[in-house]
Amino acid sequence: MSDAFRAGVTGPAGRMEYSHRPDTTQSFENALEKARNGERLTVDDGVELLTTGTESPEIDQGRKEEVLRIADYRRAETVGEAVTFVANLNNNVTTACNTGCQFCNFKDTASKFETEYTEDHGGFTKTPEESREIVRDAVERGIYEVCSVSGLHPAFALDDEHRERLEVCDRNDLDYKPPAAYTDDPGTYCDQMEAMSVDGVHVHSMTPEEAYHARRGTDWEYEEVYRRLRDAGLDSVPGTAAEILVDEVREVICPGKIGTEEWIEAMEAAATVGLPMTATIMYGHVENEMHRVQHLDVIRDLQDRTGNITEFVPLSFVHEQTPLAEHGVVESGASTDEDELMIAVSRLFLDNIENIQSSWVKYGDAQGLKMLNCGANDFMGTILSEEITKRAGGSYGQFRSFEEYCDMLSAIGRPPVERSSDYEQRRRIDVGSDRIGPRLGPAADGTPLIK
Repeated sequence: MSDAFRAGVTGPAGRMEYSHRPDTTQSFENALEKARNGERLTVDDGVELLTTGTESPEIDQGRKEEVLRIADYRRAETVGEAVTFVANLNNNVTTACNTGCQFCNFKDTASKFETEYTEDHGGFTKTPEESREIVRDAVERGIYEVCSVSGLHPAFALDDEHRERLEVCDRNDLDYKPPAAYTDDPGTYCDQMEAMSVDGVHVHSMTPEEAYHARRGTDWEYEEVYRRLRDAGLDSVPGTAAEILVDEVREVICPGKIGTEEWIEAMEAAATVGLPMTATIMYGHVENEMHRVQHLDVIRDLQDRTGNITEFVPLSFVHEQTPLAEHGVVESGASTDEDELMIAVSRLFLDNIENIQSSWVKYGDAQGLKMLNCGANDFMGTILSEEITKRAGGSYGQFRSFEEYCDMLSAIGRPPVERSSDYEQRRRIDVGSDRIGPRLGPAADGTPLIK
């Protein structure tokens, strides 16, 4: 546990002794006018919109609705009325991880996976062969994207050369043990990328944190890491492990993770080797509104330099079964008002990212649909299996069928559109057809993905 966590983090973000606070020299009215006119917003503008005015501690409902209306107009102006989604599968390789993030209940201490450990712990590690079979079955059912984000297993190396280096390295700070020490061998990261590259499926994997793990003990640049992963089958990079890209918050919730600058360095490297990427924010824990908008500013600046971010994904913190809740640091996640404003301000602030995603896993169906009128235009994917949010206490399910997508979107009068991972291919679905399943995948023929 970090020193900052021990030193009296005992309640909501409003009682945290942070350097960055939601104080501005801007007014809400000026910020709203700039948003209405499509001007590029400053951080102070974003804070005023996110708080509906910093002169009051409460969210003003009338002002909130004005922000949502402008964001919805900007969404329609930018991407139109279509709501996109993707036929995808989550294949998380392992829960073994020693990083100790305070917001996460997905992990299991890696020592529980060692051969000497005999008690049941509920975690898992998949071999490359197991990953291949899981993805192959899903591709045959119609998916064309596999998203893989995993714990930082101590036996994970980038490739065989990296493993050889780790084997002879005498540093004890690298959290490495050979695969033989564990009951299941995850292979190397490159092994997993190759295994999941079934019949042209799009592999979306290797966060900046995983890339950091995949170069430990070497002097390799991130570009070298992502180049090897790309050659092994990686197609795009999830900009998760971002949480809040302000280090005074990261020191509290994830002191064992890389800092903001290293996260940026890894993402820039992924862009340099030609890998598209997404970006995320995880909000509603111990951060404040200034931190949230500073995070948006980091993302917008990264997109200005790279142009490689295909979508932005706000992730509302699910708190129930996390260390932050267990230690009494948080009693709840973000409110519905905060969720709606986060989507809206993301749309207005990130003027260089076309697609804003609404996560039905985080918000549920009804609120997820509401977000599509707050600035979001993408509604995630089929997923088929979701472990990370479920383990944190999420209760909104683990999969979504195309039929459900069509029913929900038709009910709110928005056209459902199947898309590719990079948004380059789109297919408007004929809701009246009897074959409304996916068609963009290598084995997709319009039949239902899930029966």
